Amino acid sequence: MELRIATCRPLPEPDVDEELLLAALAERGVPARMAAWNDPEEDWDAPGATLLRSTWDYIHAPEAFSRWIGRVAAAGALWNPAEVVLGNLHKRYLLALAARGVPVVPTELLERGAIGTLAELCARRGWQDVVVKPAVGAGSFATYRISADERDQGERVLAQLAADRDVLVQPYQASVEHHGERALVWIDGKLTHAIRKAPRFAHGVEQVSDAVPVCADEKAVAERALGSWSGDLLYARVDVAPDADGSPQVMEVELIEPSLFLRQSTEALRRFADAIAKRWRLLALS
Repeated sequence: MELRIATCRPLPEPDVDEELLLAALAERGVPARMAAWNDPEEDWDAPGATLLRSTWDYIHAPEAFSRWIGRVAAAGALWNPAEVVLGNLHKRYLLALAARGVPVVPTELLERGAIGTLAELCARRGWQDVVVKPAVGAGSFATYRISADERDQGERVLAQLAADRDVLVQPYQASVEHHGERALVWIDGKLTHAIRKAPRFAHGVEQVSDAVPVCADEKAVAERALGSWSGDLLYARVDVAPDADGSPQVMEVELIEPSLFLRQSTEALRRFADAIAKRWRLLALS
C-alpha cells in the first residue's frame, strides 16, 4: 500500500515542501508518491490513504473537487478528513468563527448575483480601502485591493466577480505592510512555527520570511480558531494580522492544502512526517 499525496499538475507555482516531505517519509519507511487529484488515469477508488497537499487548482472546479473528496474518503483514509475539508472550501467559515467570538477581520459575504454597490457597502460599514476576493479561493486568485479613490474600478471588479460566484469584501488591514501577515503552522496538535508573509494581490508572488516566534496573543487566537476542529486535524495554518489596536485577528484558517513552510522549520518537518508515518502504520495494521 502506498500513501498518495494529492497534488495538481501542472502546479500554478512550485511546492517547496514536496521534496522535503517525500524524503522525510522515505526515511521513515512510508512508501509515498505524488498523484494529481484530477488525473483521469489515477484509480482514486482503490483502498489506501490520501494526504492532501498541493491541490491548488481546485478553486477553478470546486464542485468537481468536492465530489472527488467524497470519492476518496469513501475508498480510504483522507487527511485532513472530508468533513473538515468540505467545511473549509467556502470562506463563510469566517462568519461562523466570528459568531463564536473568535476575532476575525470584518467580513461581508455577498452571494452570487447580489445586487448592490461597493460604495453602499463601504458607507454602511464605514470602510475606506477594502479587499475584494472570491469566497472560494486560494493564494491571490482574483484578490484585489481597492482604495477609496478607486471605487469605479472596485464597482467593476465586484460586479464581475459577483456575476458568477460568492464574494467577500473586507477592510484592508494596513498592518500587513509593516508587521506583516503571520502564518501560524499547526501540526498534529501543536503550533510549530510562524512565518511572516508580505501582502500580495492578483498575479502577485508570495514573499515569505524565515521562521518567526509565535507570540502569545497570536497563539491564543489561533487555538481559539482551531478549537472546533483540532481533534480531527493532521495539519492546519492560521493566518493572522493585527487590527488597528494591535490585537491579532484571523485572516484565514487553511485546512485543505496550505503551504506549511516546512523549509523554515526542521521541527515542523519532523513532526509532520512522524505524524503521517504513525497514521499510515496504524492503517496498514488495521
